Amino acid sequence: MSDFFMVVVLYAKEDAENDLRRDLTAVVEPSRGDEGNLRYELFVDQDDPRRFVFVEHWESPEAQQKHHTQTEHIRHFQDHGAVNVERFEGVYSLNRIA
Repeated sequence: MSDFFMVVVLYAKEDAENDLRRDLTAVVEPSRGDEGNLRYELFVDQDDPRRFVFVEHWESPEAQQKHHTQTEHIRHFQDHGAVNVERFEGVYSLNRIA
C-alpha cells in the first residue's frame, strides 16, 4: 500500500474558536510521534478563524486508523475538546496519483 493522506476540516462553535485552537494544537506534537506518521499539520483559515484544517500524511491507512482510535491524545480530544466543534466540514482520504 502506498502513502496515505488525510485532510480534515473542522468548524468551531461560535465563541469557542480559541478553546478549539488550544485543544487541536495540543494533539499536533503527540500525533507527529505516532507510529507511521510522516506529516501532521494544523492550519486555520485566513478568512475565518473558526475553520481549522488538518493535513496528515501516513505510511498507511492502518497507521492513521490506529492513531485515530487507539492513541491517548486523540481519545482525550474526543472526550474533552470535541465539545467545541460545531461540525466537520469534510474528511478526505486521499491517495497521491502524481
